[in-house]
Amino acid sequence: MSVISLIISPRVKDLGGFTVGRILPFAKRHMVGPFIFLDHMGPAQFEAGHGMDVRPHPHIGLATVTYLFEGNMYHRDSLGSEQEILAGAVNWMTAGRGIVHSERSSPEQRLQTRTLHGLQSWVALPKEFEEVEPEFHHHAADSLPAFNIGQVALKLIAGSAYGHTAPVKIFSPLFYVEAKMPAGSQLQVPAEYAERALYLVSGELRIGDETIQELSMPVFEEGAEVTITATSDAHLVLLGGATLPEQRYIFWNFVSTSEARIEQAKNDWKAGLLGKVPGDDEFIPLPE
Repeated sequence: MSVISLIISPRVKDLGGFTVGRILPFAKRHMVGPFIFLDHMGPAQFEAGHGMDVRPHPHIGLATVTYLFEGNMYHRDSLGSEQEILAGAVNWMTAGRGIVHSERSSPEQRLQTRTLHGLQSWVALPKEFEEVEPEFHHHAADSLPAFNIGQVALKLIAGSAYGHTAPVKIFSPLFYVEAKMPAGSQLQVPAEYAERALYLVSGELRIGDETIQELSMPVFEEGAEVTITATSDAHLVLLGGATLPEQRYIFWNFVSTSEARIEQAKNDWKAGLLGKVPGDDEFIPLPE
């Protein structure tokens, strides 16, 4: 019997001149643990004079997690946070009751040709934390646990796995790990979480009798013992966590256990009540 319950392939989404691979949510699988959204950005090349411009937009009921493999971008939010996001660092933004942020290339970044490559995920907050005060935390690359298991190089982005815990503040049990596996190496998927998956950024893997091609997400059966074998050099992330018991509703950038709360967020955004990014008067209007 296969240990894989489902394999998800990304769908191409245009974010306004910048395309991503949308992995979660998927029609047959909305969440893996608390992870309710996962986008694979790039690798995309920006020529000198050009850049990324994700205009100010709101979130509620979730935390955004930005993790770059290559390149950089600039985060600004309605709390007044300003942070250059660099490869290997973690930027965790807890939206809670509401936050507005933008992600752009800075004027300095636009002076040269560069590549942007990484993942952006949303972590749904447990019901009792959906309305917490918004926060933004940056964790430099060298503050995150990096270790080896055999030949496999691992970096803990958030949560706990393989006997390590990241410094990132989380709200429910989860794991989020980057792995680089040379051809022929093996790795066990953490067994202590109810919901688990991996996303293969590049390379090829074998899990049981199944071959996993790059740019795909196998989701694993609960309780199954999962051994990954790299049949080529491979770059991947492993993720998952405890099951959140309540259904989550999603509209645009809003996540909540309450449909009425999402309706309120829609009205608040249209009325300009969710805040503004200081110095940035642009915004993304509510989709109709």
